[in-house]
Amino acid sequence: MEEDIVLQVKNLDVKLNNEKIINNLSFQVRERDILTILGPNGAGKTVLLKALLGLLPYKGEITWKQGLTIGYIPQGLTPIKAKGFPISVEEFFQIKGVSKEKSLELLRLVGIKDEYFLRKKMGILSSGQFQRLLIAWTFVSKPDVLLFDEPTTGIDIGGKETIYSLLHKIWKERKLTILLITHDLNIIYKYSNNVLCLTRKNISCSGQPEEILSPNTLEKVYGMGVKFYKHTHK
Repeated sequence: MEEDIVLQVKNLDVKLNNEKIINNLSFQVRERDILTILGPNGAGKTVLLKALLGLLPYKGEITWKQGLTIGYIPQGLTPIKAKGFPISVEEFFQIKGVSKEKSLELLRLVGIKDEYFLRKKMGILSSGQFQRLLIAWTFVSKPDVLLFDEPTTGIDIGGKETIYSLLHKIWKERKLTILLITHDLNIIYKYSNNVLCLTRKNISCSGQPEEILSPNTLEKVYGMGVKFYKHTHK
C-alpha cells in the first residue's frame, strides 16, 4: 500500500439478512482527503461505514494504515435522545476521563467559548450545539481520520453550513482525513475533493466532485433528475 494511502478497500461485499447491500466495491482514501459518500437512502452508505469500522461482517479486503486513530459520529444522535440520560456536558466528558480544562479546550475547538456550557444538560442543547459537542467529544482520542454519517440531520440550513464550515476548519488545522455521508450536493462541491457514489442497484462510481456532480451521473445515482447549482469557489 502506498505511503499516503490511509484506507484501501478491495472487492468488498456486505450482506444484511441475506440481502447483498454492497457488491464488489473497491476504492482508496489518501491522507487529507475529504471523501463524500453519496447516494439515495437504502444504497448502503451507513452499512459501508460500519463495515469499515469492523462493526458488520464482510467479505473482501479493508486495510487501514497502521497506527491510525479513527473517530466516528453515527447517524441519528440528537438532543431528544439525550434526554434519557440527564447528565451535563461536563459529566459527558468525564465518561472519557477528561478534565474540565481539557473539556473547555475541546469545546473551543468547535467554537464554544462559554464555560457555563459545561453545566448545561445535554438534553436541552439545540441540534447545532449538540452536534458541536459530539465533534468535540470525538477529538478526545485525537483522531487522524473522522467518519461522519450525516452530521447535520435535524439542523436548519444556516446551522448546517456552520457545522460543515467548522469541519473544514478543523480538517485544515489538524491535517485530518474525513469520510462523510451527506445529501447536500452544494456542500460536497464546496468542501470535498473526492466522491464515492453508491446506488440501490449495487453500482458504484468515484471521482472528483466536478466529474461526479453532473446531471447525467446524478440521474444514474438517484434514478431521477437532480437540480444542482455549482459553487464557483472552494
